[in-house]
Amino acid sequence: MRPVPVEEATAATTPAALRRERRAWYVYDWANSAYVTTTGTVLLAPYLTAVATAAACPDLAAGAVCDETLSVLGIPVAPGALSLYTTTVSTVLSALLLPLVGALCDRVVRKRLLLGAFALVGALAAASMAAVTGTDWQLGVVLQVVAGASLGASLVVYNALLLDLAGPDERDAVSSRGWALGYLGGFLLLAANLGLVSGAGSLGLTEAEAVRLSLLSAGVWWGAFTLVPVLGLRDRPLRPPPSGGAGPAGDAVAPSRGRSRGALGGTLGELVATLRHARAYPMTLLLLLAYLFYNDGVQTVIYAASLFGTVEIGLAQSQLITAILLVQAVAFGGALVFGRLAGRFGARRTVLWSLVAWTVVVAAGYALPAGRFGLFLLLATAIGLVLGGTQAISRSLYAQVVPVGREAQYFALYQAAERGTSWLGTLVFGLVFQLSGSYRPAIASLVVFFVVGGLLLLRVDVRRGVADAGREQPRRV
Repeated sequence: MRPVPVEEATAATTPAALRRERRAWYVYDWANSAYVTTTGTVLLAPYLTAVATAAACPDLAAGAVCDETLSVLGIPVAPGALSLYTTTVSTVLSALLLPLVGALCDRVVRKRLLLGAFALVGALAAASMAAVTGTDWQLGVVLQVVAGASLGASLVVYNALLLDLAGPDERDAVSSRGWALGYLGGFLLLAANLGLVSGAGSLGLTEAEAVRLSLLSAGVWWGAFTLVPVLGLRDRPLRPPPSGGAGPAGDAVAPSRGRSRGALGGTLGELVATLRHARAYPMTLLLLLAYLFYNDGVQTVIYAASLFGTVEIGLAQSQLITAILLVQAVAFGGALVFGRLAGRFGARRTVLWSLVAWTVVVAAGYALPAGRFGLFLLLATAIGLVLGGTQAISRSLYAQVVPVGREAQYFALYQAAERGTSWLGTLVFGLVFQLSGSYRPAIASLVVFFVVGGLLLLRVDVRRGVADAGREQPRRV
């Protein structure tokens, strides 16, 4: 049977029905971003560190440093490093599992239910973090790993659904709206939870109780709003890759040979076939490599911003929280603005402009004088503007060169490779700090990631990649 191109399947849906599906799809960004901001970015790490410290040093005086360690599978771990190591384990686990998730997703008709299943597991783990009290750091570690791996798995399915909902000239705008709504949802719940934590005393709560309520709210938010895409999206028939097609290098791209064996039975075979024939799509792989470099720079800037602001600029915690909220709010508009720019000038060119902007942001951070909170907020505004746009347009640009019939598998590689290599920027940042004793040259060193990523992206022939993938050419690339 001839594969059904994504563009044909999209065109077969009435405009009104397609708009409703897109709105439902957007809501998953709104759902999971609340967990990412409230739990993953702001509250969990310091709370889990406090719980671990209480377990290692139960009689620690206020303001004192805990010199004891915890035993994790027989390995001594400092309480202050526990959350970082847990994040690393969750990241590596995702990098190993997500290709299998992608292979499974491409073999499942009811992708919306698969999305809901992964999100439900993650949301339950996130909400259960409210039960982490006293010295129960082990429970916190397990829940953080489960929630992180489930989030990554759900995003593979979610990103692959973009190709069902938007044609080649619509993907930039649709992707941008999803990212924008995610930033808005993350901003709203984070603002409410920070208000709860800062006003805990007036509400008759301890700070720890307020944090646990906030962690619970993020899990409930994630799970409840996931019902919207689960109920609002519709199932579509599978689109197998073209039989006997040839890749650009002349390698035969074998057809999928296990669909009759059921979803789980052929998953491993499908994954092996995808990895074997990925070399037949050099532009797809080159774009993925470029993304790994510049996205690593983006993630490291976000991770390092609080350290840089505290140590080099001398900001108080309340000022850092204000900056975080500002980034979230501005990123909402930034994603929409970049979506419009991509529609006018092309996605590849828009991403390249964003990398130039990131280079300027990093250079400005290096030169930012200490104690200038106003200038730091201006820098946070610039970060928010390019953050949402870079991520949203990168997703839609990659979607253009994903081979037909292996959408989720290639988005799994996108997600897994990002998670599996996101340590490189923080490693460079840490090494430069250790050698120089200052976060200023460390932040400046991240320019390398944007330059290398941009140079690789310049070499990507998007139209060739679209043709190799068997997709319809967009008007602008």
